[in-house]
Amino acid sequence: MERTARAASTPAPEPLPAAEVGALLDGVPRQRGSVAAPKTPRPALRVRPLRVRPWRLLPSPTGTPVTFTYTAILTLTSLFAGYASPGLLHSVYQDSSTDVAHLLRTPVFVLLASALWIAGGLLSPYALAFVLVLTALERRIGGARAILVFLGGHVLATLATEVPVGLAVLAGHLPGTSLHRLDYGISFGVAASIGALSGLLTPWVRWPLLALVGYSLLTDLIAFEDPMTNWGHLISLGIGTALWPLVRRWYRERHQAPVPAGVTAA
Repeated sequence: MERTARAASTPAPEPLPAAEVGALLDGVPRQRGSVAAPKTPRPALRVRPLRVRPWRLLPSPTGTPVTFTYTAILTLTSLFAGYASPGLLHSVYQDSSTDVAHLLRTPVFVLLASALWIAGGLLSPYALAFVLVLTALERRIGGARAILVFLGGHVLATLATEVPVGLAVLAGHLPGTSLHRLDYGISFGVAASIGALSGLLTPWVRWPLLALVGYSLLTDLIAFEDPMTNWGHLISLGIGTALWPLVRRWYRERHQAPVPAGVTAA
């Protein structure tokens, strides 16, 4: 009875203020079922706006030095073609031509020299395509590999069109003058570069690009104004598309990041 009376007479402890309770709980691990302290709201994610940089479409001495240098060379040769006398220009074109006669005598020289001229000059559609396509390709796979793709299409398409001419002359189906036809320019290399670049673009850009270029080349072939050159354009475009596995591997090696087939960064 005495203990009960003492217990009854002991005053109840006063509740701690809420601030002190929170301070004590900060150093104690939370148990299941305990009331969690209010969390500080996280700042909202900031979406980085898409930056449009049109100047990256053009070559630069630091970003795409190979394309920049090649473009400068083509500009100089085009200016020479615009101011040289017709007789001198024809002689230079003839010496740079990848016809059968020159391929038999100086194959390496004419295969390289013929890629220094733009048929139609600086206003040719292939001149603009060269600048845009080779710039984009160099930014993705590097300058040396971009030039390798360009020259691969240029050389292989040239041989694919000129060797049949030589065989046809030997068989008597074409006159001997066909061995000396003028054949020069960058169009085969440009077509191969377009085909290779399309493999590094997103599908909604790749297929319309290939459809537009393929339609244009087929239209030229149907017109039958220069069938050997037109066939060479289609062949070089096919060579470029056949290089998709290789250029995609080069892209992954250059950027050190896995990329889904056909999808790349700009």
